[in-house]
Amino acid sequence: MGSRSIAVLATLDTKMEEATYLKRAIEKLGMPAMVFDVGLGGGPHGLASVSAEEVANSGGSSVTELRSSHPRDSAMRIMGEGAGRLLKARHEQGALAGTIGVGGNQGTAIASIAMRMLPIGVPKLIISTVASGNVRAYVGECDIAMMFSVGDLLGGPNPVTANILAKGAAAIVGMARAEAPSDQAQTSNLIAITAFGNTHRAVLLAMQRLAEAGWRVVPFHASGACGSAMERLVEEGAFEGVLDLTIHELLGELYPEDIYAPVRQGRLTAAGRLGIPQVVVPGGLEYFCFGAPQTVPRELRARPTHYHNPYNTNVRTSYEELYRVGTVLADRLNSARGPVAVLIPVLGWSEVGSPGGVLHDPRANAGFVEALRKHLDPKITLQEVKASINEPAFAKRAADVLLAFLDCKSAKLLATSAVPARGTTGKSKK
Repeated sequence: MGSRSIAVLATLDTKMEEATYLKRAIEKLGMPAMVFDVGLGGGPHGLASVSAEEVANSGGSSVTELRSSHPRDSAMRIMGEGAGRLLKARHEQGALAGTIGVGGNQGTAIASIAMRMLPIGVPKLIISTVASGNVRAYVGECDIAMMFSVGDLLGGPNPVTANILAKGAAAIVGMARAEAPSDQAQTSNLIAITAFGNTHRAVLLAMQRLAEAGWRVVPFHASGACGSAMERLVEEGAFEGVLDLTIHELLGELYPEDIYAPVRQGRLTAAGRLGIPQVVVPGGLEYFCFGAPQTVPRELRARPTHYHNPYNTNVRTSYEELYRVGTVLADRLNSARGPVAVLIPVLGWSEVGSPGGVLHDPRANAGFVEALRKHLDPKITLQEVKASINEPAFAKRAADVLLAFLDCKSAKLLATSAVPARGTTGKSKK
């Protein structure tokens, strides 16, 4: 395979001039570029290195079929998935340096679907007319950079959009050429940990304990996308253990009015499915997160409330809501193939949910614990610790339980490797 190139994703029936501009700008900066036509408006187009027909075929269809018998949203999804498979194949061949998309709603949707199929770390950038709005649905748990086009991408580059396109081309080339610092390139011996501002002290203390034991720790903010990204990276084999100190995203999955929804379905399942040791703590479950105070649903406004900042309002969860969360958590952990422990800091699960905090409510928290007692497999460790989550003793205990799991796993691996295979003596044959 030749040198690595930047893939330019565009609907050439509507964004031919912009795609041409991007390709030339990228190549002027010394990086090869190839254009993927992801549009359905007709063709072929001479600019395309990969035609719309090839993209549609990769998605399991054809341009004619998509135009004649598929709803628009279905056709966009198939084109995105087709482009994603082609990009992934190029990446696996070592031929993809990065990818840049350009478009409005349609082009952004297709490009984002395609880019989300690539591993985290592959450079991804979309120049879009919708990038100044809520782009959570496009980005998901992936590392897609979004750049607002400012002007409409219509009629070719103009004095406003040409400047944006040129900067976008420079950005994707810079990302493609950038290398991780050597001291951060190590990808083994990693543990994932989840955090909130209200569990910050516990996370720092646990990270310190794990680092002292020789582990590198990667924190993820439990704000929907980060926890989902952690689940994805666990599935990709990035981590050897998970200290899930802050599992607020379960609320977002079960109660989508929470500001951190949408959450990738299946939070707290990846580690169990792969048999990776995990310790789970109900950090951040005492409250829903909303935006500014006026965004709180009317039916919840009478509940105890913490005003975290002008744009983040925390509203107390109830016994019934937490019982439901505990039931779902138990069901997910019961199917885990590796070691699991659930640790409950009885005095509080966050800074504001501990004694003296406005959201401190042991009775409501009891709903979660009672659900676990009823539904959690007895073989899974359930420890109730008379402490709040941010007390040093609790944070260290949580880290130590995970370390014990990891030590046990390492010992089993060593024992397995030391035992000769059945039917052999362990001696090498001459």
